[in-house]
Amino acid sequence: MTHAHLDLDPPAPLAKGGVRVTALGGLGEVGRNMTVVEHDGQLLVIDCGVLFPDDHHPGIDLILPDFTSIQDRLDDVQALVLTHGHEDHIGAVPYLLRLKPDLPVVGSQLTLALVEAKLREHKITPYTLGVREGDRERLGVFDCEFLAVNHSIPDALAVCVRTPGGTLLHTGDFKMDQLPLDGRLTDLRHFARIGEEGVDLFLTDSTNAEVPGFTTPEREIGPAIATVFRQAERRIIVACFSSHVHRVQQVLDAAASSGRKVAMIGRSMVRNMGIAADLGYLRVPDGVLVDVNQLKDLPDSKVVLVCTGSQGEPMAALSRMANRDHRIEVGQGDTVLLASSLIPGNENAVYRVINGLMRLGADVVHKGNAKVHVSGHASAGELLYLYNVVKPRNVMPVHGEWRHLVANADLAVRTGVHPRGVVVVEDGVAVDLEKGKVRVAGAVECGYVYVDGSSVGEADEALLKDRRILRDEGFISVVVVVDSATGKVLAGPEIFARGFAPDEVVFDEIRPRIEAALAEATAQGDTDTYQLQQVVRRTIGTWVGRKIRRRPMIIPTVIEA
Repeated sequence: MTHAHLDLDPPAPLAKGGVRVTALGGLGEVGRNMTVVEHDGQLLVIDCGVLFPDDHHPGIDLILPDFTSIQDRLDDVQALVLTHGHEDHIGAVPYLLRLKPDLPVVGSQLTLALVEAKLREHKITPYTLGVREGDRERLGVFDCEFLAVNHSIPDALAVCVRTPGGTLLHTGDFKMDQLPLDGRLTDLRHFARIGEEGVDLFLTDSTNAEVPGFTTPEREIGPAIATVFRQAERRIIVACFSSHVHRVQQVLDAAASSGRKVAMIGRSMVRNMGIAADLGYLRVPDGVLVDVNQLKDLPDSKVVLVCTGSQGEPMAALSRMANRDHRIEVGQGDTVLLASSLIPGNENAVYRVINGLMRLGADVVHKGNAKVHVSGHASAGELLYLYNVVKPRNVMPVHGEWRHLVANADLAVRTGVHPRGVVVVEDGVAVDLEKGKVRVAGAVECGYVYVDGSSVGEADEALLKDRRILRDEGFISVVVVVDSATGKVLAGPEIFARGFAPDEVVFDEIRPRIEAALAEATAQGDTDTYQLQQVVRRTIGTWVGRKIRRRPMIIPTVIEA
């Protein structure tokens, strides 16, 4: 198996007849999925998603793929193909289309409807091409065929990309639920037909590659949700992804059976479920759905709220309820149902919300204590099955952290793919397919691009480091007034601290040392205010590190008078 190296050089120009695949996101992480395919001077982009920030990214709203490597070649991009409508696959589309608004966007009916609603908020009117399973479209040199796959959102597609240099098959996110709620199976016969034709490079979903066996069918969750509805005495608050149509369908059905009314909370939840209902993907029982303002007229035993926040997102409705910062006040006897699995990296945030809700008296039902959610991704047994159906010549695991990619690669080798034909690489690494064989060709620039309020790409690691220091270590400001002629201290040092020490008397010990250090510096001829500020910074920084074992941000100010 081939692995990525941190010291890779930029790739040389693609050899004539070859195909290059470069992931700009989605490898080594769960999110930010974006893959660029190149052949004969033309590009095809598959998916364009976001990564949600964690505690390591204070103040950041979203993390985008890095478009740098294709920014000067957007005229070469024939289309943007979207496999399904989850945020980690479509969330960054508005930011790419800001650079090229007329870029054709290809996807299924529901996927395009979700994207178009998102783009309207950015005042972008896209050029779209709707496709469905079985369709085949020529996009420049790329002959694309679409296959039905089952996932935790309707209308998901895999895409087969044929070029004169070889055939690629990208699964997107998928599983092999044999009892899907919408009756739409992962089309194994279609996969087999393409496998018979020959797949030169198979890009496969890795998220559950470490999980043995087969993913539980969605239908098995229905009885568990019905039990929650039957046992709940007061309000039921369900938190799930704003795009999880299947789970919301189960909630609506359970509410109808138990005589409850349902209200949607959160802009994205209301928007997405409205789109799904309008297109027929969500079947709303008569009289079940009500406006949130009507709930005050209903007894608590007849109320269901469906909201976002299942991943502990700080600004989502459920987190705000747990923090008592929402108009919906969670209280004793309420039941909160977390109908989602944990995305890696979100565990602490989710448990913080669970603890907050339970502290308010709510009964919290989640995947850890009840069978109320199943994954939307194929487990190891399903991946093995699909490898044996497709029989690919080469494999590139996608969509997952490093451990998921390695586990998926191992499954490929166990089904007979030669180890040299399995490439496990990170974001930015270019993989070339030439004459049926794959190799790592180099790496392009591929960092994180942060959305920070209204700015895109302006926040960098230095800024985040400062924010982490402020959050974790605190802040100290020192103001000193010195005589411009002699350097003698005329006033101060005045020390102000935040997030550092509860009693500022602690700084009485360091003030004389700062004065002595300044006197010594001026005696040696250092009278420049910048030099004196560095003296103050070093003096208080050394003392704080030794005395209190902290490394706060220190802002010294020396004023001449």
